[in-house]
Amino acid sequence: MEQVFSYIVGLGAPVMMPIIFTILGVCIGIKFSKALKSGLYVGVGFVGLSVVTALLTDSMGPALKAVVESFGLELQVFDMGWPAAASVAYNTSVGAFIIPVCLAVNLLMIFTRTTKTVNIDLWNYWHFAFIGAMVYFATDNTYYGFGAAIVCYIITLVVADMTAKKFQSYYKDLDGISIPQPFCASFVPFAVILNKAMDKIPGINKIDIDAEGMKKKFGLFGEPLFLGVVVGVIIGVFAKYELPKVLMLGVKMGAVMELIPRITGLFIEGLKPISEATKELIARKMKNSSGFNIGMSPALVIGHPVTLVVSILLIPVIIILSFVLPGNKFLPLASLAGMFYLFPLVLPITKGNVFKTFVIGLVALIIGVYFVTDLAPAFTAAATDVYAKTQDTAVKIPGGFEGAGALDFASALFCWVIYHLSVTIKYAGPAILAVITIGMMLLNRRNIMRETKNNREEETE
Repeated sequence: MEQVFSYIVGLGAPVMMPIIFTILGVCIGIKFSKALKSGLYVGVGFVGLSVVTALLTDSMGPALKAVVESFGLELQVFDMGWPAAASVAYNTSVGAFIIPVCLAVNLLMIFTRTTKTVNIDLWNYWHFAFIGAMVYFATDNTYYGFGAAIVCYIITLVVADMTAKKFQSYYKDLDGISIPQPFCASFVPFAVILNKAMDKIPGINKIDIDAEGMKKKFGLFGEPLFLGVVVGVIIGVFAKYELPKVLMLGVKMGAVMELIPRITGLFIEGLKPISEATKELIARKMKNSSGFNIGMSPALVIGHPVTLVVSILLIPVIIILSFVLPGNKFLPLASLAGMFYLFPLVLPITKGNVFKTFVIGLVALIIGVYFVTDLAPAFTAAATDVYAKTQDTAVKIPGGFEGAGALDFASALFCWVIYHLSVTIKYAGPAILAVITIGMMLLNRRNIMRETKNNREEETE
């Protein structure tokens, strides 16, 4: 079983997702050729996204490392990046079975009407394996590991349902889509609390800058492309690069900012036939139901201008803060590509306000680097075990570091809370998690049933 699912995961998202989309499309009544084309668009989108994010990390990583060495700065938790974190997560006893276990939980929740999200974003199941693996290595208990993973999965599905309407309203052409990715979902509490707080502060509540407003007010200077070039040039200067290299870094960062929205357009194009067919099927077969949402990767929307602008502005800010924050040992370098995934569920809450989104991102990242530092021992134990068994150099911790971590998923609120309730607070912690999880499921069921009832009443009228 472990070999089967390791093989499936080993195919990678660019291969997995076209297969899943093709099968799903045929099952909901789309012609095979059209379903295959949709799936291939999604696969090509993942390939393009991986190429562009590799450009970001390959260009920005050495430059930021040069800045660190130039100023004699040193932090002891090595940034592995999310691809290596995913490899660690999937190559553990929890990760080997995470896909069938989570799919079974998803089906059970759909039948009991405690969720209406069908989560087909199988690649990102590694997040659930990640928390499960860390709890397993900290407790040496497989049941605790799977328990933590399942709790994280259930909470994420509930949050996906609760944010679906705002998500679909904000991002056009994405009806029937939700985002059940725990890294994104973990920032929803920060967004809700901080957004309400900023609405109550005189002066702050008057600041309303969106992507289009930036372009109109600042012209070229408000374009994500130009901001990418500027940030790249500034980092190149601090890295003490020669002028040609400084300019090249600027152009590459501009390319990242310009290409990501174009690539994410492929996801939308591939998703449209599936989304439209799903809506027609639900309308035809389940007239009085509140309907289902297809759980998809946040890669669909990371090309939004506000996400790009805020991410590129936060990169140098969080790098600088990492050195001055007392007690922090983690410097995000390889994880920079994961920065874009912080905002997909934040923008619908801030309504695309650049200032509010920046503040929420900054607070979340400051807390996040402390989370990574705190969880480093558990992640290091998992990474060391995986390297010993697989000899996968991608998960090897270089000498001179006392541990390893990754911004995605170790900086997320869900990861940190579930880990400590599972490991630090024995017996009472898992009981608290169980109560919270069951409570959220029942609350979600009540909301779903109420929505279904309202739909029936509208149908009667």
